[in-house]
Amino acid sequence: MDLRLMKDSGVIERMKRLVSRDLFPASLGIEFVDGGLGRAVVQLAVSERHLNCNGSCHGGVIFALADTAFGLASNSHGLLAAGIDAHITYHVAGKLNDVLTATATEVSRNRKLGVYRMDV
Repeated sequence: MDLRLMKDSGVIERMKRLVSRDLFPASLGIEFVDGGLGRAVVQLAVSERHLNCNGSCHGGVIFALADTAFGLASNSHGLLAAGIDAHITYHVAGKLNDVLTATATEVSRNRKLGVYRMDV
């Protein structure tokens, strides 16, 4: 059996435990899709409660989706990790009934700092 797959299955179980204890993403309807060492995928179906006054998905919801993926990916190695800086660029507005998928990918990591890219 591939050792990477064995490691990933343990990571996925750890991610599922993290998700089950994080009430804020659950309150938004964010769901865990997939993960592994240094990566995570989460989704959200945009409903009326996620819309801003312009009728598109609120930027805070999109940021929370990306941040949830980041949190899972950065904690996938089994060490406590927290964000120190984040930047987001909105290219397209999310609309009612869209399913948004956030993917976090580890770009680099050392014992003090990790860099992650999130795409929604």
